[in-house]
Amino acid sequence: MTIPQRLQDYASDLTAIRRDLHQHPELGFQEVRTAAIVAAELQRLGLAVTTGLGKTGVVGVLKGNRPGRTIGLRADMDALPIHEQTNLPYASKTPGVMHACGHDAHTTMLLGAARYLAEDPDFAGTAVFIFQPAEEGLGGARAMIADGCSTGFPATRSIRCTTRPIRRPA
Repeated sequence: MTIPQRLQDYASDLTAIRRDLHQHPELGFQEVRTAAIVAAELQRLGLAVTTGLGKTGVVGVLKGNRPGRTIGLRADMDALPIHEQTNLPYASKTPGVMHACGHDAHTTMLLGAARYLAEDPDFAGTAVFIFQPAEEGLGGARAMIADGCSTGFPATRSIRCTTRPIRRPA
């Protein structure tokens, strides 16, 4: 089975998660509901889960079938203090707060990656899934580091989930 086919098999589940997160946005350090959804999904997938890092951050760890390096994959969970005016069926139900920056999608993409790897952990190394609170200027990364995220879950390499193009130096 190809990667796109496997992902397509649970696209509706991921779409439902993303729309739910979009409907219930939470500002930085207030991502209690989001963190609970993330932690429950990671636990359902069989990952080792740590919660409460940087107040509402979540980390899931998945070991591959072979020894190797550790990679950190990170997504943001917080929303912005903006009133949504899209009139979409899954528009924000929280007045004055919305996922205008795509963090609902980032969180969902990282959950999708965790699901993909958990279903077939035939890879070398360890994947650390980091769900960061308060990325929008409130210092969520610093708070997670202060709570031991970088020492408790050291990664050889880190990747950030983003919907923005990555600019590389010339």
